[in-house]
Amino acid sequence: MPPRTTVGDYLIRRLEELGVKHVFGVPGDYVLGFYDQLVASPLEVVGTCTEIGAGFAGDAYARVNGLGAVCITYCVGGFNALNAVAGAYAEKSPLILISGAPGLGERERSPFLHHKVRDYNTQRMIYERVTVAAVALENAEDAPEQIDFALDACIRQKRPVYIEIPRDMAMVPCAAPKPWKFDRAKSDTQTLKEAVAEAVEMLRKAKRPVILGGVEIHRFGLQNLLVRLVDHTGIPVASTLLGKSMIEEDHPGYIGVYAGAMGRDDVRRTVERADCLVILGAFLTDIDLGIFTAKLDPAKTIHASAERIGIKRHVYEGIQLRDFIDGLVDALPKRNASRAKPKPPKRVEFKTKPRNTMTVRRLFERIDSMLSDDHIVICDVGDSLFGASDLTVRSHTEFLGPSYYASMGFAIPAALGAHVNKRKLRPIVFVGDGAFQMTGQELATIVRHKLNPIVIVLNNKGYSTERFIDDGPYNDILNWQYHRMPELLGAGWGAEARTEAEFDAALAQANENDEGFSIINVHLDPYDSSRAMERLGRSLGKRVKKSKTKS
Repeated sequence: MPPRTTVGDYLIRRLEELGVKHVFGVPGDYVLGFYDQLVASPLEVVGTCTEIGAGFAGDAYARVNGLGAVCITYCVGGFNALNAVAGAYAEKSPLILISGAPGLGERERSPFLHHKVRDYNTQRMIYERVTVAAVALENAEDAPEQIDFALDACIRQKRPVYIEIPRDMAMVPCAAPKPWKFDRAKSDTQTLKEAVAEAVEMLRKAKRPVILGGVEIHRFGLQNLLVRLVDHTGIPVASTLLGKSMIEEDHPGYIGVYAGAMGRDDVRRTVERADCLVILGAFLTDIDLGIFTAKLDPAKTIHASAERIGIKRHVYEGIQLRDFIDGLVDALPKRNASRAKPKPPKRVEFKTKPRNTMTVRRLFERIDSMLSDDHIVICDVGDSLFGASDLTVRSHTEFLGPSYYASMGFAIPAALGAHVNKRKLRPIVFVGDGAFQMTGQELATIVRHKLNPIVIVLNNKGYSTERFIDDGPYNDILNWQYHRMPELLGAGWGAEARTEAEFDAALAQANENDEGFSIINVHLDPYDSSRAMERLGRSLGKRVKKSKTKS
């Protein structure tokens, strides 16, 4: 007789096999049986304060590990995590959402079980819109195939999946898992040959080619292949904001983040003056395009993504991004790195101006002067993200921020998820005061797991992005004493800073404190911002005003 296991243990063994070591979540009665199975397994359960915190933590874990998992209860837990899963879908993060559900037997006996909304399929049907596979394990014989189908989709498409386990199914016997087999999709040979040939012809004629890399370089593990292409051809490379840290940013070929008029002028000029722009794995979102201030000529563009390759007006499908980049490396002649590229801004040693009040610009200049290979940078939305765009991140996949979906509240739980996976890297976390008030309680989970991020709260007394879009009293929030969170939690260290001298002293103390988290409450003028933030706000503000006029 073939070996047997249970439905719950089958899923757990698959997670182990695929490199997941931690599962984030909040328990509830419909999933307690599966939680018992998790606790009995080699996987570590990381219990969070909220389900959305678990979702953001699992998302960040997936971004640095290649796969992440969250386990929550039915509806009240699932809908709380929905926003984080939607963000993972939008930004291509391979997250597995496991949900408990009412037992199949009790559904027949009672049509009105707690947590139910409308009918028993409601949660699964909603999750179908933000996942690439949504399965309910309602038959033990089919469960192994359903689980493998969902996990394969998650790995192949780098997007979330939903797996629902009714509480009376977790312990039901089923077939034991066979060794995991993942067959990487293959490119159509002739189509690949034609696409590479057309791209190479464009690049051979180009005098000012530029590569613009995006988030799919991260998600599909193509960082080293991209470095090979840059080293081989000498073509300068920029990144989108969502793709930041896809290449070591002290690499001689790297020129910075391109974000239209929101980014550095030297990077913008180089990218927009390119006579052949090779876009690799990038979503061209409104934020990545500088709120439509980008000027990219499709006639001079090669746009290669996981879905298709577009060259001028031609579209090639059935080609893997990895194979296309590999084909370019093989077909293009080797050149030195002397191609024209902008000179990076001259790095000037940071000198503290002790009596000066803190500003957004000076804050990020100071942090840039101290970043090392031992740090991972994690940002929330707003100036926490835009101000950090020019930081020099020295290793790939060590900058995390929700720059497309742009949900507030990402950074603190993301620091938890990333730090649990990469203990040797110390997170530097940038979060606005508004975003902190949404998920800052996950510092409690950080304390429980003995982690030591440095959290920098950009405290401008409200929602600064919205102030630039449409100023009003609704953008103001209560000014918490963020630096006193250690008193509330009974652990950690905190300080506040209004001047450069105070910030410098606090940062030095935070670096020394490796016993737990450090939090620095940086007081900023409510209308101080980075140039990128100001331009974003003004551009979106015009759209808001136009919509008001129409209504």
